[in-house]
Amino acid sequence: MNLGLSERVAIVGGASKGLGRACAERLAHEGANLVICARDESSLSAAAGEIAGATGREILAVAADWSKESDIERTVEQAMSTFGRVDVLIHNTGGPAPGTFFDHDDEAWREAGELLLFSAIRLYRLIVPLMKRNEWGRIVNITSVTVKEPIDNLVLSNVYRAGIVSLAKSISRELARDNILINTVCPGYYLTQRMEEVLMNQAARSGRSFEEVVAGLTDDIPVGRMGDPGELANLVAFYASEASSNMTGTAVAADGGLLKSLI
Repeated sequence: MNLGLSERVAIVGGASKGLGRACAERLAHEGANLVICARDESSLSAAAGEIAGATGREILAVAADWSKESDIERTVEQAMSTFGRVDVLIHNTGGPAPGTFFDHDDEAWREAGELLLFSAIRLYRLIVPLMKRNEWGRIVNITSVTVKEPIDNLVLSNVYRAGIVSLAKSISRELARDNILINTVCPGYYLTQRMEEVLMNQAARSGRSFEEVVAGLTDDIPVGRMGDPGELANLVAFYASEASSNMTGTAVAADGGLLKSLI
């Protein structure tokens, strides 16, 4: 399938590793030029070189913390200075601290809001007018299955990621008039480097093997395994493409069947 992404320009957050990196690679293989962002400049530069070498696309690495308004502004300014346009935004950030409601003070709530919800608001505010100029745009949010079924001990993520879905749905009808489509993917458990580290730590603390910890996590996943980041990247690339031209305002779980809800 031709996704119509050749020579498009995409900004991808959290792209130095994990799901963001996989999405960046997939878009580049489809012919898009990229602005990739993450906080760690060293790992981001390495990712940019590897993706450019594998795909032949132009990759601009912008070390940025999207919880900071100034870094978001700098990201968009550098994208426009280098490419002169922005066609696709992949809104993807790290997760906030775990904990229950009474574990977090006002500052923790503010920090999580800046990282998750306000980063989306600020990026949309800057990028949507650029997309309107070309009468074409795709915004894809990467959130979590927590937007459909809250997970214990993740109250900050549960609340603010759900806010992103609500924001996207709220503006989807307005943006569609300008051929700007906004959708959200809601991943479950994926075997990223970070997930491996977490599971290995759990194994060491519990005295179990890594395989036993993984089995305990995947017992309730109907497909019987965690996802591969490339699988989520396939879905994101579809939503970012011309092929998704009749879809907007959706929030789709990509979780191996983990959720039991109907919607």
